[in-house]
Amino acid sequence: QKTVCCVSFLNILANNFLPINWALCELSMSKQFRLSSDEIKNIAIGYGGCIATDMITVEGHPVGYMYRDESSDTTNGWVFMAGCETQEYMDNAENLAIYDTNTIANYDSDIVTFIELPEGSQCERNAQGALVQVSE
Repeated sequence: QKTVCCVSFLNILANNFLPINWALCELSMSKQFRLSSDEIKNIAIGYGGCIATDMITVEGHPVGYMYRDESSDTTNGWVFMAGCETQEYMDNAENLAIYDTNTIANYDSDIVTFIELPEGSQCERNAQGALVQVSE
């Protein structure tokens, strides 16, 4: 179940990612990612940066919820979460990082079908485990 407040999340972005906080970049370089750089293949090239939680990149959970906010100089607006993140988890900027969208597609190729959807789009896993577009 999603317990993420988008307003709080946008505050995290404004305070920690725009402009890029290099201390956070160094922190993410020390994380033990589920996939090594050698395992990243060209699945979704040319879509730019996105934001994803450690639940996906470190813990290895599939994308359970994704939404597209306004794009910026740093990202295409996509935010990828496992869907089980608490508000407290999301409020800790150390649990989030900016990645190339191709990297997240390597963690969960189900996102590829949806990455060209417009800003404001949302997708989540349904009861059958399929990633589907949802309306607000």
